[in-house]
Amino acid sequence: MTLRRPIFFTALLLACLIAPAVAPAQTAQPMQNRPGTEPWKSIFIPPLGAFKPAEPTRVTLPNGVEFFLVEDHELPFITGFVRIRGGSRDEPAAKVGLVGLYGHAWRTSGTPTTSGDVLDDQLAAKAASVETGGAQASTYVTWNSFATDFDSVFATAMDLLLHPSFQQSKLDLAKRSELTGILRRNDDASAIASREAIQIAYGPTNPYGRIPEIATISAVTLDDLKAWHERTVVGANLIVGVIGDFKMDEMQAKLRAAFSPIPQGTQLPATKIEFNEPKPGIYFANKSDVDQSNVYMVGLGTEERNPDFYALSVMNEVFSGGFGSRVVQNVRTKLGLAYDVGGSFGAAYDHPGLFAVGLGTKSPSTDAATKATLDEVRRLRTDPPTEAELRKAKDDLLNGFIFNYDSPEKVLGQQVTLAVYGYPPDFLERYRAGIEKVTSADVARVAQKYVQPEKLAIVVVGNESEITPPLKQLGPVTTLDIAIPGAPPQSGPGMQ
Repeated sequence: MTLRRPIFFTALLLACLIAPAVAPAQTAQPMQNRPGTEPWKSIFIPPLGAFKPAEPTRVTLPNGVEFFLVEDHELPFITGFVRIRGGSRDEPAAKVGLVGLYGHAWRTSGTPTTSGDVLDDQLAAKAASVETGGAQASTYVTWNSFATDFDSVFATAMDLLLHPSFQQSKLDLAKRSELTGILRRNDDASAIASREAIQIAYGPTNPYGRIPEIATISAVTLDDLKAWHERTVVGANLIVGVIGDFKMDEMQAKLRAAFSPIPQGTQLPATKIEFNEPKPGIYFANKSDVDQSNVYMVGLGTEERNPDFYALSVMNEVFSGGFGSRVVQNVRTKLGLAYDVGGSFGAAYDHPGLFAVGLGTKSPSTDAATKATLDEVRRLRTDPPTEAELRKAKDDLLNGFIFNYDSPEKVLGQQVTLAVYGYPPDFLERYRAGIEKVTSADVARVAQKYVQPEKLAIVVVGNESEITPPLKQLGPVTTLDIAIPGAPPQSGPGMQ
């Protein structure tokens, strides 16, 4: 239910139950095998059933802690998590990477009574897990165990939540891992292209565009981890989800006993972030040890709460929804100019996603592939979807929608996510009706409103000596400085 395309940019889900509402008379039609016919066209496809996701039981404690609970007795397991508002977008600019280090060192350090290494052994003996981590908008503790071991594993998770013992040695280990990644971030051309595209689209100082550097990682201290924990782990910031083989009354009692004593505190306010469209133009990074180019065309997208979300979703499917889509058929299949090509007008929950189109091509075809892809972007504005394109796009979206929400775990995760970002609980139920109502005129309207090829920034990473004709044929070129601040000089070939 998202406009994002994982092929080009990397991102707790929900699910639903679909009842096959097929009348007795609606049986599969026999295939016609007469000469000149296509038998598969005569296979009867029943209509989609009603979409009504099973909602979790919701409880809010006086201190602000929210519970989302789902009984599921299919297997003898219980899975839970505590989602804590506040993530990498909220960390200070001078210490970008703090939340990632926090999430790593939190679990590996353990608690005052049990080190992280001892926890590993204790949990492994029960085939259980307790993990911590951080993301853009939240941090979390998760646990999973057999139902019979829930009490002891949950106690471990709560001990880690309330009494972390951040250790300098574990922070140092997390730093070494992060610094190694920074030093190697220019090894892969596609990774360079996607990273630079995101930075250019959002801006290098925007929390969604900035990246950890050697200086920002080195600046993080043990006191920073402790201060972050004290700031965020308060009742008003916590959302708890539990699913599995338990009795609702018993689970509620256990959770109330564990979370009620936590001080309410103040919910972490959402960071105020300004978003500006990127400066159009060609941005180039030379990588002399490759024989192909990675190209990204980027601008700002929208939010999922936008009323045009559904029409944009259909537009995306027409443009890049699989092998039968316009951009794949024309740029990859017919013209043979790209190994891989695709993109979308992206949407995020509480900030603009990315309008991103990406492709990989041979060095000599960089110019032709980029122009052909831009032509397909422009064609969204001039050629509304045909009836066949519209029907296929809507069918693909609706038939694929269920697979994003086909388990109780996904239902729980998505309901929690909707709560975190302030979306109504029935947001998922609106999706089907929203997609079904989209017309070709709606797609044409949103394409005119949102698709502006002349405003896109085009990022190219490739071998300059092999790109013919040169990129300046596309327009003025800005050379990207992708040197890693503070890194030792590069001794081998590659980036120049």
